Amino acid sequence: MDQLRNTPVFAVIGDSAAFGTGDEIKPGEFRGWARILAENFRDGCEYLNFARPGAKSAEVSTIQLEKAIANSPDICAVIAGGNDLLRNDFDPVRLYQNLKFACEKLAEIGSEVLMFELHDPNRLIKLPKVLKRLLAKRVEAVNHVYRKISLEFDITFVKTREIQDVHELANWHIDRMHPGPKGHFILARKFSELLRNRGWNIQMPAYIGQIKRSKRQNRVWLIRNGLPWFLKRSVDLLPAVLILLFIETLKLIPAKLRGIDLDAIPIFSEIEGLELPNSISISQAS
Repeated sequence: MDQLRNTPVFAVIGDSAAFGTGDEIKPGEFRGWARILAENFRDGCEYLNFARPGAKSAEVSTIQLEKAIANSPDICAVIAGGNDLLRNDFDPVRLYQNLKFACEKLAEIGSEVLMFELHDPNRLIKLPKVLKRLLAKRVEAVNHVYRKISLEFDITFVKTREIQDVHELANWHIDRMHPGPKGHFILARKFSELLRNRGWNIQMPAYIGQIKRSKRQNRVWLIRNGLPWFLKRSVDLLPAVLILLFIETLKLIPAKLRGIDLDAIPIFSEIEGLELPNSISISQAS
């Protein structure tokens, strides 16, 4: 695409992190880092957000991608993986294939691709040891996919965990899984910085504040939205959690009594010894 076009087309495909969840400026209206970024192109831009909360990479790389490409975007954010990892059938190889396909198609039309890695949710929320271990492994698998994609394609990639003080609670939504208003602003500034360095006519966003919510409002949100989401995801991951609990229990039994070689049992085949095409194996997360 011609970067000198007066009004570039900026499309967004992905999940809730691309949709703007965590930065609700009025009931039912979400802003998010992508919209903040769009509002800071000096010559304006055509902003199209096709992201949907709950979307997995399969949807992003097909339905949403087709909508984006139909508008010939100069820039396209591709944000997916968070919902994939929260399902029991999580397959990082499939995630890699989906994201690679999306990047290839966007590269064919000369679109600048934006992506960012996942933060470490275990630094923000307290979980039982078994869930913490599961989450750490899967987040690392997703980030491994992102890093591989960023090396294979010339994309604008934000290494979220390298942002100073990124895990401060003030940067995060009450669910601790999505950026809050301040977190979305930080992401917008980081992308602005990277795009400026790549020649795009964009200014650095100025902080525009955030809506203060009372403790009561936060409690109401958790009851109405957070609890149902957590219960649903718990059911999705239940088989995987039970496997981990079984293995952890076996570890407490003396080897002679259990008669099982635990080293022969992969905790999660998608992590242990996983090899993505043309990549090194993922190291086991702690």
